[in-house]
Amino acid sequence: MNSDMSQLWCYLSTSPLLWLTVTLLAYQLGVWCFQRCGCSQLLNPVLTAVLVLVLLLKLSATDYQTYFRGAQFIHFLLGPATVALAIPLYREIAVIRKSFMPIIVALFAGSLAAILSAVGIARLLGGERILLLTLSPKSVTTPIAMGISEQIGGLPALTAVAVVLTGITGVVIGDLVLNRMKVHDETARGMAFGIASHGIGTAHAMHKSRVTGAFSALAMALNGLLTALLLPLLVSLLR
Repeated sequence: MNSDMSQLWCYLSTSPLLWLTVTLLAYQLGVWCFQRCGCSQLLNPVLTAVLVLVLLLKLSATDYQTYFRGAQFIHFLLGPATVALAIPLYREIAVIRKSFMPIIVALFAGSLAAILSAVGIARLLGGERILLLTLSPKSVTTPIAMGISEQIGGLPALTAVAVVLTGITGVVIGDLVLNRMKVHDETARGMAFGIASHGIGTAHAMHKSRVTGAFSALAMALNGLLTALLLPLLVSLLR
């Protein structure tokens, strides 16, 4: 019996369908825990799913390459999901046009703050140059951040980890920080989540209101574009 179960596991563990299903179930578990606990951001569905998946991979001694053969189908959907954010932007286009100058100012300030804070903290803690380059695009959505990291000489895989952690951290403490700073304007909160916490923050903002979600989506997209242009230039100047 044990031999049969072992053979079955060996077969299933190499199947892309298994880890695709496990990923979806882990996220669904995260959503269930989030809703059952009063929508506390300490139990953010993404954070819960990540912890469950790490635990399962560790217990089953499954390497990341095997897991990603199944998870790549979800990874592929990041592109279409990002493009689909144009819909809430279109719905709130009149509000966005009225706030053009504040958006530009907030975008430059937020983008520079995201880059300099990551590099500065890592430098103060004794991080090496390659680590500084790896962390610098951590507030940009994953596909763009990995591309920037590779271009400037960082480690794209580690950048992806930093991006996910940044997004989760921003969602967990974002509302608390903004409330303490008495920032209640929907457009300002949306810009903050989009610049600081990219896609994960935008998903959170979508649950707040249409305006917050639209401005977060706009900020995420523009921050990705600005960082892709600005960061390589800053790195070349520092060299």
